[in-house]
Amino acid sequence: MQNAVAEFLEYLGQTKHYSEHTVTAYERDITDFLKFYENYTSTPPLLQDMGRIDTICFRSFLADCQRNGLTHKSTARTLSAVRGFFKFLTKKYGIKNESIGLISAPKVIKKLSKAIDAIDVEHMRGAIADIDADEPWIAARDWALVVLLFGCGLRISEALGLKNCDTYGHPDILRITGKGNKERLVPVLPIVWDAIEKYMNLRPFGNDANDELFRSVRGLPMSARMAEKVVEKLRHWLQLPDYVTPHALRHTFATALLAGGADLRSLQELLGHASLSTTQLYTKVNMAEISNIYAHAHPRAKD
Repeated sequence: MQNAVAEFLEYLGQTKHYSEHTVTAYERDITDFLKFYENYTSTPPLLQDMGRIDTICFRSFLADCQRNGLTHKSTARTLSAVRGFFKFLTKKYGIKNESIGLISAPKVIKKLSKAIDAIDVEHMRGAIADIDADEPWIAARDWALVVLLFGCGLRISEALGLKNCDTYGHPDILRITGKGNKERLVPVLPIVWDAIEKYMNLRPFGNDANDELFRSVRGLPMSARMAEKVVEKLRHWLQLPDYVTPHALRHTFATALLAGGADLRSLQELLGHASLSTTQLYTKVNMAEISNIYAHAHPRAKD
């Protein structure tokens, strides 16, 4: 069984090009299921037994996940990982389990993200200057990161994956490597290049062509957690709501484009969404804003 799991994880990473983070999550979910199966049946999980697991066992596993505090979203993700594993067993070993296809995932209510007010993003510039007054290059780095996320709608991992050579010549279009190693082209505004150039001129290290663009105080590549802390400091300094995160900057980029008339297909390409249904969530956000304006402004809304 351990060999089968290892082969599945290798398949996810090498063939499906899933990120290391995603592969680790799948490994955890599969391990949890196999441990549950062993406790449930009082027998170690064997490869030949996987095709005989019934719906009662799968449903008991999902119930156990929720008893352990997993949200519906996390439980649904766990079920997706288990389903993927069983599909792999069918493809690789010819072991088919009919029961797994009969299990429904918990219904996940998709929460609508909130955009940041444009004026709050502008206030971040002054806040950064105050917070990092003694370290001008850190202030320049943090503003370059904020304006890149907001101006190009990048994920944190995509922004931190940029190298110095990607910025040479200030191209009008950046080639971004997103989830699943999928590439997309993203336009870059002059204000973004201005912020990045100022940061690069002040940065004391990490100037080789293949060095990551964003560096930590110690000169190492900046991590996602460091980027999150940058926005956390700004949120506390400006007393902004808890939803103000690096991802909210990307979300603000998307809602601003949609409000400005961008079509969903173009927005999908810019954001690097694999599914249009993910992009369509932004239309719901926009309608929520429109409904709010209507409720407050229409003369008959109070009737």
